[in-house]
Amino acid sequence: MNGAQDLGGMQTFGPICLDDGASLFHANWERRVLAITLAMGAVGKWNIDMSRAARESLPPAQYLSSSYYEIWFEGHRKLLQSTGLATDDEIEAGESRNAAAPVPRVLMANDVAAALLRGSPVNRPVAARARFGIGDAVRTRQMNPPSHTRLPRYCRGRQGRIVAVHGVHVYPDANAIGLGEQPQWLYTVRFDAAELWGKETTAASVCVDCWEPYLDEPPARND
Repeated sequence: MNGAQDLGGMQTFGPICLDDGASLFHANWERRVLAITLAMGAVGKWNIDMSRAARESLPPAQYLSSSYYEIWFEGHRKLLQSTGLATDDEIEAGESRNAAAPVPRVLMANDVAAALLRGSPVNRPVAARARFGIGDAVRTRQMNPPSHTRLPRYCRGRQGRIVAVHGVHVYPDANAIGLGEQPQWLYTVRFDAAELWGKETTAASVCVDCWEPYLDEPPARND
């Protein structure tokens, strides 16, 4: 999805201002949003890629003017409404006004620590041979998908080289729109910075994790 969340390579946003790191939260409501994220992620009504897609679908002006947890909250609003778990009126009122909708599972408070420690692995059994190997030259596809993707705009249509092969992982582009996991090989691709930013850049290289459907063999050279 080409949206405001894909900031790589964009300009005029000013410097990144870091805080002192004394607290992970700036207000108590942010803690509650994180708790909601953990609780609702466990009910099985959506997956992590769907949640990312929901946040990315916010209008650019709203996305760029919102804080980190405001974006999370608005993404959850979309997910709750689209799955029928809550209405907009209920969200605004902060209370249920209809019978509770059934959910596949519930994360209990005393299970949170174990769930966080366990995580949600996205690597999957190998079902096919990898198309590329370490050292192979590749070119990312020039694509403008209307839904979620993990391929940044700044490296689309650019040539790089495989520097790591990570095995088979859930393919987020399919998983985000309800088409299933469709596991694909995942690689790290190293791009010369000049390939991305031009010869005047002061950077050396950029590494990007790319799923196999993002990649093609580079065009043949005409020497």
